[in-house]
Amino acid sequence: MDALTLLLQRRSCPALQAPAPEGENLDLILRAALRVPDFQRLRPYEFIIAEGDGLVRLGVLLEEAAVASSKPPEIVERAPRMPLRAPMVIVVVSRPRPSELVSPFEQRLTAGCAVMAMQMAAQALGYGGIWRSGWPMFDRGLHEALGLGAEDQVVGFLYLGTPARQPGPPPDAEVGRHVRRL
Repeated sequence: MDALTLLLQRRSCPALQAPAPEGENLDLILRAALRVPDFQRLRPYEFIIAEGDGLVRLGVLLEEAAVASSKPPEIVERAPRMPLRAPMVIVVVSRPRPSELVSPFEQRLTAGCAVMAMQMAAQALGYGGIWRSGWPMFDRGLHEALGLGAEDQVVGFLYLGTPARQPGPPPDAEVGRHVRRL
């Protein structure tokens, strides 16, 4: 698949099953993340991979965070099952580095680009993925349970696997609705 087709046909794939990327394919996906725009090459991110029993451990951490932050019962009940929707979840963390030139915001953008690069690389390799967000991204208790520092920020949960069913074609986008010229 050529690069433009990949970019223009990108779709999130919420229905994922085994197998997840592994070996050389997983290495390629992670290497794609290391190639995103990164002024001063600070590498302001960390990738926490959960698969197998790690998915269950991540679910326990989500449930504990939901309870500690007084989430409604339906969210607490659903929390431990959330990571089980895919055979692999990569928690992408923005980990700002000290810099006089590159603001923490710019560094967070770099981490966000890493999520997109990994999702695109996975799709190019025939896998499916979906970038999930929601309350866990901002729950400081979960951050602490993951061993993150006060300045660190989860920027997404990248669910990866083999598509259980192919997503439909992307909807037409009206470019003109999102463009303004000066």
